[in-house]
Amino acid sequence: MQPEELVLSPTLQPSDANITPSYLDYFNTTEWRLVYSIIPPYIFIVCLTGILGNTFVLLVFSLQRSRWTIPEIYLGNLALADLVVLVCLPFWAMNILNYFMWPYGEFMCKVVNMSIIVNMYTSIYMLVMVNVDRYLALVLTMKARWLRRKRYAKVFCLSLWLFGLGMGVPTGIFRTLQDIPGHQEVHCILHYPHDSWRIVHHIQLNVLGFALPLLAITFCCVNILRALKQRRDNGYCEDRSDKKATVLVCAVTLLFFICWGPLHVVTFMDILCDFQVLDEEKWLHVLDIGAQFSVYAALSNSCLNPLLYVCSGNYFRRKVSSIYNRRKQSNASDVTAMQRTVLTTTSNQIKPLVLDEKD
Repeated sequence: MQPEELVLSPTLQPSDANITPSYLDYFNTTEWRLVYSIIPPYIFIVCLTGILGNTFVLLVFSLQRSRWTIPEIYLGNLALADLVVLVCLPFWAMNILNYFMWPYGEFMCKVVNMSIIVNMYTSIYMLVMVNVDRYLALVLTMKARWLRRKRYAKVFCLSLWLFGLGMGVPTGIFRTLQDIPGHQEVHCILHYPHDSWRIVHHIQLNVLGFALPLLAITFCCVNILRALKQRRDNGYCEDRSDKKATVLVCAVTLLFFICWGPLHVVTFMDILCDFQVLDEEKWLHVLDIGAQFSVYAALSNSCLNPLLYVCSGNYFRRKVSSIYNRRKQSNASDVTAMQRTVLTTTSNQIKPLVLDEKD
């Protein structure tokens, strides 16, 4: 079937009467129909589950009596970065449903997209630091004790937030609204002053957003697995915690690669088109569709992080149980104190009847 023969479903028609069918010709394909039918519901599901999961993690860490440990500092900042990303994504879901016509103004165009970039980089490198800390704890247990201090963990987290902010500044500068020719609507786009800026941005995304983090995570995971194997070979009995650590470090690398890999493959192919290694006219449609699916598959990592890194462990469940038991005991103590107050008040009010004896 030729694209010209496809008729857009009435449910996909934009509500604005100023948008003529000619604008929709580019989206009048089966692939774009899949984008409109799959991506927005997927984004809302990811946002709902991710916001609940990351909020729950932050609440558990905040309600505990003890101070945050070093892993909790990294995991708490990871949950916060993921939470901000997920809060911003519904704007893009509505943008897709509205045929990429941005109704929220230029300020929100800059703020939403800059927030996504800042917290995307912060989330990725917090994820790296979670694995680096596990590497220091399991592989360099004695040699790196001086590195595993709360003061250093807080400094590293602050540095990563500043790094993410630096990565998001170009987005805040170059994100702008562009008029749709012949219509009274606008796009929210990245408008670079020169094509070389776009190429540099894509290379930066490939290198700093994927290659270096993947290399660091893989290095940590391989060395952790090697250390656990040496522990078994040296006669140490492998307990359940070692098995869980083995499964977890494998899941870390696999999940990161599955979520972020497709986006960076598409980005790398876009770079090849820029350098005319690939025919841009031939690959343009494929890359446009691939970018839509891959970018939101990558950001689903923010939804899965709390399940994988926190909620799957006995340590986190013990914390939840401890908070629940403490709250339960506190409520019981409050009830007991209230009962004692009522009894005391009642006993003071009820006085014994004394009959006057006459001689």
